[in-house]
Amino acid sequence: MSKTNKIIYWIATLWLSLGMTSTAIVQLLEMKTETDFMTRLGYPAYMLKILGVWKILGVIAVLVPRFPLVKEWAYAGFFFMMSGAFCSHLIAGDAMKDTFPSLLLLVLTVISWYFRPANRKIMATA
Repeated sequence: MSKTNKIIYWIATLWLSLGMTSTAIVQLLEMKTETDFMTRLGYPAYMLKILGVWKILGVIAVLVPRFPLVKEWAYAGFFFMMSGAFCSHLIAGDAMKDTFPSLLLLVLTVISWYFRPANRKIMATA
């Protein structure tokens, strides 16, 4: 892996982890603005706790060494969560300022996954 790819991976991964952790904290605390967002999008408020816990566990899985299969599941979870959030905001007709964070986290998920080092990938067996 080139030095450039390693830098891209770690920048994307650290920003992704920061974004997921900060939104998880907001969701776990059930802040009013977040609860209002979820309700307006048509989701029950209890989903905040579930999503918050999953995000924290996903960040841990992506950052710790080894366990490549768990990392794949975490990236898949991030992808589905953020693409679902992005689509939900679009369908609800939200302004770009409300839609952009989920799109940014979706892009960071793809970049982090794509540039991950070989020791963080599942190796194919013959």
